[in-house]
Formats: sequence, C-alpha cells, structure tokens
Amino acid sequence: MLRRLRTGLRPLHSGSRPNYQARVCVIGSPFNLLLFHSGSGSESGCSTPLLPPPLSQTQSPLSNLDHGRRRRRLHFPYHFLSTLPANSNNPAMNGDASHSKKKPKLSPPEISSEFSHHDPAVARINNGSFGCCPRSVTAAQRDWQHQFLRQPDNFFLNLLQPAISRSRSLVASLVNAPHVDQISLVDNATTAAAIFLQHCAWSFAEGRFSPGDAAVMLHYAYGAVKKSVEAYITRAGGHVIEVDLPFPVKSEDEIITEFRKALAKGKSEGRKVRIAVIDHVTSMPAVVIPVKELVKICREEGVEQVFVDAAHGIGCVDVDVQEIGADFYTSNLHKWFFCPPSVAFLYCRNQSNAGGDTQLQLHHPVVSHEYGNGLPVESGWIGTRDYSAQLVVPSAAEFVERFPGGIDGIKAANHSAVVEMGEMLAKAWGTNLGSPPEMCGSMIMVGLPACLGIGSESDSLKLRTHLRDCFAVEVPIYFNKRRHDHRGEEAGGGVITGYVRISYQVYNKVEDYERLRDAVHKLVNDGFTCGSLVEPESD
Repeated sequence: MLRRLRTGLRPLHSGSRPNYQARVCVIGSPFNLLLFHSGSGSESGCSTPLLPPPLSQTQSPLSNLDHGRRRRRLHFPYHFLSTLPANSNNPAMNGDASHSKKKPKLSPPEISSEFSHHDPAVARINNGSFGCCPRSVTAAQRDWQHQFLRQPDNFFLNLLQPAISRSRSLVASLVNAPHVDQISLVDNATTAAAIFLQHCAWSFAEGRFSPGDAAVMLHYAYGAVKKSVEAYITRAGGHVIEVDLPFPVKSEDEIITEFRKALAKGKSEGRKVRIAVIDHVTSMPAVVIPVKELVKICREEGVEQVFVDAAHGIGCVDVDVQEIGADFYTSNLHKWFFCPPSVAFLYCRNQSNAGGDTQLQLHHPVVSHEYGNGLPVESGWIGTRDYSAQLVVPSAAEFVERFPGGIDGIKAANHSAVVEMGEMLAKAWGTNLGSPPEMCGSMIMVGLPACLGIGSESDSLKLRTHLRDCFAVEVPIYFNKRRHDHRGEEAGGGVITGYVRISYQVYNKVEDYERLRDAVHKLVNDGFTCGSLVEPESD
C-alpha cells in the first residue's frame, strides 16, 4: 500500500490559490504529485489508488485512478524531497526490486546484440544524423505503445503525464537544471527552435522589440534553424547577422573573434542586438563551439535572449545548463542518448510552469487544451499522438548506466575513438582534419583527396550516394564552397573542398572506417572524379 504523509503543502506558484493541508499519496514523480479532493473543505482526502497487478519495468506505477474526483496537480521544488522517507517502500518512488536492481555492465557481444537490427552489410558511421536506439529501449517503447492501444483512455488520463514528468525530472538531473519546470519535452531541436523564435516574433509584433533590432546567428547554423529565423525573425522585421566562421578552424579564438565582430556589426547604425542563436556543436561542418565563452560575451554586450541549439549536445559533449548560462538550451535525446526518434528537451532558464509574467512565457506552436498552463504542460499534451519516445528516457538512462562511467564514459570513449579514426583516415589520404581534436565531440571532419573533384553541393551528394550504393558506406560529405571559390588564391597542389563527417558510437568498429578508407583509395586509384557521376533522376 502506498505510504501517506500528512504535511502542509504550498504550490510552487500558488498565486491566489490557498495553501493545502492534506494527506498526500506519494505517487509518480516527486515533482508532479497528484492531489485528489472531493469537496471544498480545508482538508482534502487522498485515497489510495487501486493498483494493478505487479508491473513490468516499462510500465508506469500509476494506474486505475478514480476519475470521479477532481484533480489538482501541485509542483514542488527539489527541497521537498527532504521530507520523503529515504527507505520508503513506495513502489512508485523506488520501483519494485527488479526495477531498482542495477543490471551488469554490457559485454561486447551484448552491445552487438543491442544493435543487431542495424543492417550488417553497411558501415554505419553517421550516427550524427539520426542517432541509434538499442533493442532494450525499443522494447520498452513498444510496451508503452501497447499500453496505449490496450486502454487508451486510462493511458491518456492516468499514465501519460506522470510518465512524462518522470522523464523530465531525469533530464533536469542530467543537465543540472535547477528545477524540473524549466524542462519541456518536445519532438526535436528544430521544434524547440521554432518555439523560441515564435516567442521572439511575438516580441516584435507586441512592441517589446523594434523593427530593425538584430539577431545574431552562426553561418554554420543548421539549415532548418536558419529557415526558422527567416520565417519568424526576418518576417517580423528583425535584422539577421550571420557570424562568418572559418573552416577548417584552428582554434576557439578564431570563433570568438568573429563572434565579437558580428555583435559589433549588429550594434551599428544604432541597432540593438536582442537575440543570439548559438550552436553548441555545429552540424556541417561538425565543430564544438566555445559556447560558454560566447554566452558570456552576449551578457557583456547586453544581448537579451540567448538560445543554444545543441542538437548534438547531450551524450556528445558536456552539458551543464547553469554553467553555460544561456536563457534557452535544447538538445535531442535521440542522437547521442539512445532514445528512439524523436524526442528533445528545451531548457528555459526563467520560465515557470504557470503564473508569472505572461510576456515571458513560451508556448508550443500546436495549441491544444493545456494552452496557458506553461510550456512543459503544453508540450505534454498536443493531441492524440505517439508519446512513447518521451516516455522511454528512463530506459535509455538505464542502458547508458550499463557502460563504465555511464554517459561520461561513453562520451570519452567515443571522442577518443573518433579522433583516432579521423587521424588514421587523414594520414591514409594525405589530407587533414577540419578542427583540432579538442574541438570535436563524437564527430570529426576529415578532408577527402582533392583529386576527387568535389566542386559543388551536388557533387558531395552524388559521391555520398556512390559510397552507399557501391561500397556500403554511409557517411555525409561536406562541400566547402568558400575554399572552392578561393582555391586559385592558395599555393600548392589541389585544394581540399570536400570533407567526410565521421561519427563514432558504441556499436561502431574499426572495420567500418577501414572500409571507408579503402573505398576512397579505390576511387583515387581508378582515376574517379565526381564529374563522372550522373545526376540522380527525380521522381
């Protein structure tokens, strides 16, 4: 039976609400408790829910609640945990014995088994694009999906929100967010960017920003985010300035210098720089940006809102949102944290779950019944859809803990391996890396031989397709247009205009990269050039 506590409770954002003196059923996440009451008296009764038979590890412990009573969700700060008994027998807090018991570390054969659904014929060295999901996590996802299909009403009314709350709480802990209400779960980092940029567009429309106020973003920002900036900021009257970044890059100082130049340009002609969009790890080319230093510069220069796009953040580089200091930070969980596609988190430093200054509140672009109750709650209910990717975050965390050192151990091992593979390829091809090893996470850029004749974005796409179809190698290729356009100004032989972006994840093996090495050697030895490839026919 669930333990009951008798304590005085104050909602975190009470506003005009009364304080509640209640018997509380400690169920679900300690951050989103459910208080049931049947009348308007000063004391509310919290009945013990009717629990189902023993649950599997993937099931939520909250089930079959009495729908006849009105529900009020209370949000508690972290210090409320100190009032809970450390040795509570509550299965919702500690899990049953099978859930709380840690599983042993994974052996190499077990790791291979977890990813046995990958095509064994393909050298998959492109984890950065879509990530990966182990079998144990996809199994947990299927269990959640079946729970919905088995009894949809019970799932949406009783199971969904506590399960989302548990995932949010875990993410808050992972990224050192001060409070769980600062964490929302959304589909992906592109969605998070749209949420932020929509808010900025309203600031222009409602007069908080003036026409011509500037937004600064990196030249190598993700393409979809660039289009979102155009759709929301430019159309609203904002002036967008791109930070001109070099590539290959030699040091963080180069990036910092160019960022300062862009801010100075933004302030020219009497403009105010209201917004900065900064990548933590750029996508193409892949470079780890000195994000803490750039955020600090933004503070010094009076930039009002700083958004960090870290699509490749959690699981690839260190993420501590308090140390980084941005107003908003987003990262996918399906790229480097082993969740299925697609799920991401959005951290909002000054956002509250409800109440406060409505001008500071962000809203999900899909408006549903929870509109106005705070972004975390809005994002947790945007209509009938498959929420399972958001619910298996604890399962992904359990998988991560089966590696030495957990997520930090995985990051360190992947970084060391991708640098080693990148240096091996560069040496074999007589080329260079796109950045110093300390400026890459679990991805690194490696120059391709200039004789391959990569002269356009189309050439890079055709070569990528050729490597996939003829050599069973999956790797993205970056066309360095700036180097191509200025190749006549550079001394020496051929100028490197194409780079492969290789990733390393726990399922990869050295043979994957040796296959890429040998494929490029064969192309060079055969006198291949991209000009010999035919444009793929469009449907």
